Amino acid sequence: MDALFRFPAARRLDPEVEAWFAGAGVLAGLIEPWFQRMRDCGDVGELIHDGRPTACLDDAAFAYVDVHSQHANIGFFFGAFLDDPAGLLEGSGKRMRHVKLGPGKMPDEAALDALIFTACRDIRQRLAGAVP
Repeated sequence: MDALFRFPAARRLDPEVEAWFAGAGVLAGLIEPWFQRMRDCGDVGELIHDGRPTACLDDAAFAYVDVHSQHANIGFFFGAFLDDPAGLLEGSGKRMRHVKLGPGKMPDEAALDALIFTACRDIRQRLAGAVP
C-alpha cells in the first residue's frame, strides 16, 4: 500500500479552517462548497496543512483546497489513482492531482461531486488495506 499522509491532529470543524475561508478572499467562495462536500463524506476531520484546508478520513488526508491569485484548486492526495471519466484532474505528480476552478472556468458539478465521492471511497479502501 502507498504510504498514507496521516494527520492525528485532524478534527471535525476545525476553527482554523473556518478562519482560513473567512480570510482567503473572493476565490474561496468557489471552493468552500466543495470542502463542505468533503466534510459530508462521513467522519471527516480537517486541519490546516501547509497553509491550506485539508480533509482527512480518520487521520488519513484525501483532499485539500487552496486559492491563488487567479484560480482555486481542489487537490486529491491520491488523485493519480482515481477514476476521472470527465477528465477534470490536472497535474503529473506521482500521486497528487488537482482540479482548477476560476471565474469562467468551473467544472461540471456532477463530475466534481463524483470525484470527491471517489476520493473518499479510495481513502476508505486504503485505510482498510484493500488497495495495494
